Amino acid sequence: MKNVPDTKLGNMYREHIQHILDKNIEALLDQYTDDALLISSFMKTPVIYKGREQVNEHMQGILGIDGLESDIVFWAETEDPETLMITEQITMTTKDGVSQMRFADSWVLRDGRIAIHFAGMVQHPDGSLA
Repeated sequence: MKNVPDTKLGNMYREHIQHILDKNIEALLDQYTDDALLISSFMKTPVIYKGREQVNEHMQGILGIDGLESDIVFWAETEDPETLMITEQITMTTKDGVSQMRFADSWVLRDGRIAIHFAGMVQHPDGSLA
């Protein structure tokens, strides 16, 4: 993990990535509010997940990840309201091999937990841009 600042949200992001590496979905879900909203563009069309059960459905995809490297290209956070906006260069290994892509993630937190998560794909593994 590169270029993550030593801040409250920087530490939360490190934990988030570690939960993914550990395939610890329960700990990952505990970072979200029970009524969280996650909007994903990973499939090239928007998919919206509402609540813990649906966010859990989205997180099942991490079970196929064997390695994940994240290099932060852009980082911005605010304290009031508590938000995070990042762009990441990602390299991950799955059963299909090594993939490189670029993500743009944004979090809106409530009481220290993610209430809204925009999980954006900027560049897909095939090189196409979102």
